[in-house]
Amino acid sequence: MNTENVLLELRGPWNVPIHFSQSLIFLVLIVVGINADPVNLPYALAFVAILLISILLHEFGHALGCLVQGVPVNRVVLYGGGGFCEHRRSTSAYEDELIVAMGPIVNLTLWAVCSLLEPFSNSPEIGWVLMVTAELNLWLALFNMLPLMPLDGGRLLFALLTRIMSANSAARVSGFIGLVGVLLWIPMMIFAYISFGFVFLFFPPILRHWQMLRYARY
Repeated sequence: MNTENVLLELRGPWNVPIHFSQSLIFLVLIVVGINADPVNLPYALAFVAILLISILLHEFGHALGCLVQGVPVNRVVLYGGGGFCEHRRSTSAYEDELIVAMGPIVNLTLWAVCSLLEPFSNSPEIGWVLMVTAELNLWLALFNMLPLMPLDGGRLLFALLTRIMSANSAARVSGFIGLVGVLLWIPMMIFAYISFGFVFLFFPPILRHWQMLRYARY
């Protein structure tokens, strides 16, 4: 993301810059457009806030995985389609294992903590926030651990495969698994839309997985 697309810059933990992209405005406008009913709008906006905070904490999980291994972090970016943690140097497969895993670990931690606290809440509003935070972070963890690029699961799969085979072989195996995932993704999208009215905004990159399989390009 170019710096001219940055809507707001803040300093986060460990003095890491946080860049909020202009595309976040479109995400909010979409939510407002879908939930024009004044009764539902506050809950929709609260859901967006919980989602963005959860993604931000996920990315700072990656940042922590970098910093504990001496990998400098350039910035954490939050945009309409998600977020990413940008570090200043290339990393080894071994370093990537911890860096990648820390994101879903943060989501699972939030899920566990909020699930434990929710039954003890005496406020319906706080109970709703805890319930939504728990469910959302569980789904974020599961979604990110799918073995597809550029998700955490795809990157972690490649890193782990390099422990037992060459990087070229690991790329080809990861590419093959990714292409199988792409084929399964299409009926999953149809099922989710027909059953729940849910539309996936993410589609696995076919070309990237094909290049990994055909040319061993990670």
